[in-house]
Amino acid sequence: MIKIQPEVEVYALGQHIPMSAHKARRVIDQIRGRPYDETLMILELMPYRARYPIFQLVSSAAANAAHNRGFNKTSLIISQAEVNEGTIVKKLKPRAKGHSYPIKRPTCHITIVLQDTSKKKNLTIRLKKEGWIHKERFIDIQERYHYRLYNPNRMVWANSKREAKWDKK
Repeated sequence: MIKIQPEVEVYALGQHIPMSAHKARRVIDQIRGRPYDETLMILELMPYRARYPIFQLVSSAAANAAHNRGFNKTSLIISQAEVNEGTIVKKLKPRAKGHSYPIKRPTCHITIVLQDTSKKKNLTIRLKKEGWIHKERFIDIQERYHYRLYNPNRMVWANSKREAKWDKK
């Protein structure tokens, strides 16, 4: 469940996107918590098929923020990004001797929430995943960027207890 702060947040929701949620999460985990312009650059250079619908959703959310709320696109940051499993489209393919073979096509629902960092100074990013343990944590944006400024070779959060190398898979 996503709780929206109407004065600083804008979201875009894509439903029934024809791909598995696991493949979309691989891309979403790379862009969560990043600024809008950096996210577009990352999505343009990724080799995965899931990047295109996510790219469309991020640009749609930014266009909504600029048009409806009057936010500046350069001050937007992706505060929440989540992927949920959708319905499974089931088909039957004819096979030999009158038998049939089931085909299952998974779908997913993608939600992107953008926050405007110029409107409010104490914003938090919702992190849903840390390593193999699924947790929900909230961190301060200024802490994260202060840490990234002085440690550019590490992709970790400012209040994380352990450090890990950037995984480019």
